[in-house]
Amino acid sequence: MSQNPINSNGEVCFMTFTVTAWVDVFTRPAYRHIMVDSLKHCQQKKGLQLYGWCLMSNHIHLLGSANEGIVLNDIIRDMKKFTSKKIVQGIQFEHESRKEWMLNMFGFCGKSHRKEIEYKFWQDDFDCYEVVSNNVFDQKLDYIHSNPVRAEIVAEPHHYLYSSARNYADLKGLLDVIVVR
Repeated sequence: MSQNPINSNGEVCFMTFTVTAWVDVFTRPAYRHIMVDSLKHCQQKKGLQLYGWCLMSNHIHLLGSANEGIVLNDIIRDMKKFTSKKIVQGIQFEHESRKEWMLNMFGFCGKSHRKEIEYKFWQDDFDCYEVVSNNVFDQKLDYIHSNPVRAEIVAEPHHYLYSSARNYADLKGLLDVIVVR
């Protein structure tokens, strides 16, 4: 559950979800693809509206809302649950050089969880802030798109494949987003 309740009124929210213990999972293409495919599914089948996004090595930023009558929190809950299971399965059953270390980290976090689950992939809480003005929207979108530049992964935001900066630069992105100019 997020710090701020997200209802079904269609407001745009800035959200950040973080992997437990800040484990750098999304350095592998297979795990990045699970995340992108899940977002695409949420857009096509669950009513997620994306205005901006950026997937980093251990967290993801979204600027989005839900279709009218749909609760954004429900979409996020389902997405986190699905991606958690799918990525942990990938770590368990695919060739992963960091398998033992990663599963130990997620296992430790799971045992520390109030429900004592086997593996805890995502942190329980996530940052969620309602975007209250165009100015705030622009600030959050710039923050999201500048993440890979600040991390010195790319020199220009639109060079980063796992971000909506490509869409805003009139390039084909991995996900369709609602471009706001």
